[in-house]
Amino acid sequence: MKYSKLIVTMTGISLFLLTGCTGNEVVPNNATQTGIATGALAGSVIGYNSGNNRGTDAALGALAGAAVGGLIGNAVDESNPKPVETGGWHE
Repeated sequence: MKYSKLIVTMTGISLFLLTGCTGNEVVPNNATQTGIATGALAGSVIGYNSGNNRGTDAALGALAGAAVGGLIGNAVDESNPKPVETGGWHE
């Protein structure tokens, strides 16, 4: 029980830090990658804590979480406006 509280706390901190990387300042379309990473992490923690066969359940949870996170991130990327080229010389 002590370890599951630690896992939940570390997962929360990781999700908080990973969602800070979803802005469009550096790379305009990186929500898909962030969704995959966040979904895999959350899915593996949920899978690990929900079954009897912890290793297999964690792996299956990571795969399912990555798929769902990738789909959500892709939808966010598609809804973001396309970047506009600025700067340089204009006539």
